[in-house]
Amino acid sequence: MDNELLPLLQLCDSNFPSGAFSHSFGLETYIQEQVIVDKESLKTAISAFVDNQLVFSDGLACRLSCEILESSRGMNELLEIDRLLYVSSLAMETREGNRRIGERMAKLCMELYSSTTLGEYLHFIKNKQGYGHSALVFAFVAHHLQMDKEKVLSAYLFSSVSSLIQNAVRGVPLGQTDGQKLLVEMQAKIHEAKNRIMKLTKEDLGAVSPGLEIAQMRHERLSVRLFMS
Repeated sequence: MDNELLPLLQLCDSNFPSGAFSHSFGLETYIQEQVIVDKESLKTAISAFVDNQLVFSDGLACRLSCEILESSRGMNELLEIDRLLYVSSLAMETREGNRRIGERMAKLCMELYSSTTLGEYLHFIKNKQGYGHSALVFAFVAHHLQMDKEKVLSAYLFSSVSSLIQNAVRGVPLGQTDGQKLLVEMQAKIHEAKNRIMKLTKEDLGAVSPGLEIAQMRHERLSVRLFMS
């Protein structure tokens, strides 16, 4: 195995304690309303999440951050991506969930893959001058370890999809076998999403689905919840 992939595998591991296991990012709304009831309906929902939220928000931000770091354009542009991610997330729980996951990942990765740029980003987060997002943390780690940005992007998308599927396995609930089958079926969608992201520009950042945003907002009012968002 290519040694450069090992850090990516660690960040993608469902046991990596980023806090992502506590968030459904609106999917729990669909589960309670019985829009998601089985593997096929979950596949439809996650495909929509990938095509919109991941392509035009998190995934694109990860790619743009990698390119900013590669060109040494400075922290100000990275903080602008960080700010755009935060303010374009209309649902409070999703906005705060991404912030908490990002800050937690930044702290962990400073212990595991310490770098000057990641340390600077964490400093801005701690001093309320940045928000924190896992997409940027992935980019900082990748740049520090000199990884190919397309591999990083594929890993980030896979990690996000894997986390959502594992959370849905608990929430629907589904069997672990169905969850793993769905993860295999989503690999082509992840590859397609990566290729789409590589063609987008900064002006496309934040063009997400109103339906997903509304589900994320409505999650705040669910009477019983397994997840924080």
